[in-house]
Amino acid sequence: MTDNSAGGSYDVVILGGGSGGYSCALRATQLGLRVVMIEKGKLGGTCLHNGCIPAKALLHSAEVADQTRQSERFGVKTGFQGVDIAGVNSYKDKVIASLYNGLQGMLKSRKDLTLVQGEGRLVSPTAVEVDGVRYEGRHVVLATGSLPKSLPGLTIDRDRIISSDQALFLDRLPQSAVVLGGGVIGVEIASAWKSFGVDVTIVEALAHLVPAEDEEISKGLERAFRRRKIKFELGSRFTKAEYTDAGVRVTLENGKQLDAETLLVAVGRGPVSSGLGYEEAGVAMDRGHVLVDEHLRTNVPTISAVGDLIPTLQLAHVGFAEGILVAERLAGERVTPIDYDGVARVTYCEPEIASVGLTEAKAREQYGSDKVVVSKFNLGSTGKNKILKATGEIKLVQVHGGPVVGLHMIGPRMSEQIGEAQLIYNWEALPAEVAQLIHAHPTQNEALGEAHLALAGKPLHVHD
Repeated sequence: MTDNSAGGSYDVVILGGGSGGYSCALRATQLGLRVVMIEKGKLGGTCLHNGCIPAKALLHSAEVADQTRQSERFGVKTGFQGVDIAGVNSYKDKVIASLYNGLQGMLKSRKDLTLVQGEGRLVSPTAVEVDGVRYEGRHVVLATGSLPKSLPGLTIDRDRIISSDQALFLDRLPQSAVVLGGGVIGVEIASAWKSFGVDVTIVEALAHLVPAEDEEISKGLERAFRRRKIKFELGSRFTKAEYTDAGVRVTLENGKQLDAETLLVAVGRGPVSSGLGYEEAGVAMDRGHVLVDEHLRTNVPTISAVGDLIPTLQLAHVGFAEGILVAERLAGERVTPIDYDGVARVTYCEPEIASVGLTEAKAREQYGSDKVVVSKFNLGSTGKNKILKATGEIKLVQVHGGPVVGLHMIGPRMSEQIGEAQLIYNWEALPAEVAQLIHAHPTQNEALGEAHLALAGKPLHVHD
């Protein structure tokens, strides 16, 4: 039910209706708690409206464009006539609308859930106020999410200099673009734009693209982007951007200048917490993030926090899991802290990157270099990948004589292989245990099985 005027008392008051907030609300009502959820924008938050869903819809359109151009590789003659960005946006917007309508219907059907539209502010350790109306709860859950960040001296004008929020909803395609930031958001949008015909250059201050990934996987992406003629400047810090007659000129710390029609600022996302009363209520903060313990409790006993607001992985599925954990804890159930290393991570560029667990470098640091075993498997050696003309690699990181502690994959459709990889890591599987599983043939998934056969010492489709 929706109620913007009554206020009242509840078991749980949730501030924010994105992935973390609404998952908490749904699970809490399942467990018999009375909940009010306050959202100033649209239910579903960043993921549904400004992040995961629109970005992946654009990337699918980009994939179709690439497949059309390359169709003769598979004996199919067709003609690529260009990208209709209005049509792409229409397709994307319909996907968003369908999911949004479904989410609204599901939330409104919960009899113990009250939805409030408006900007809320924490006014005490047990209350949120919206337009002068107070909502009291035995517990408050903060889930106000994140916004795109910029850099000092760099103003996002939403025209020539844009954030991901604008990039996902452009009504025209720039002829050229500089993407500032080579993390997940930057490489995904750069990948889509290149497929749409945009001349793209990525600027990344660190030594590699997607620097949070295993270094060999990052290098694999760099090789793939070179083949796709996506340019990048690594180890290059931004110093300034200025307008030109044709667009924007970006100057780097090394003196190099890049001219483009559009500058996309993709340097990460920061928490939405300023001016919402968190510090006044005594909540411990760090650079805008709300600090929590392993059970997502803040230092204020009646307040928890979830999602991009806290310094954990900024992923929608992490927000879902955190919201569920808090709801179950508040309902009196026993909960297990989240192992964030065990969370699946996917970058949906072309080629896709999917990983779970520790990178090789982190494993060597944690267990010692002499205790770590690394095995690699070439995707192109399996039947289904030959059919798809797919190339890439699976890299496994194992503690000697023990379980696989890291799985890293690069190649087409690797996002669809991460489910089994996540089970392997989280169930602490030994290579021999995975090797005895019979993977269907021909599938891309059998490459994961072959990789574990090799690590178990009984490689099958591998040349001596």
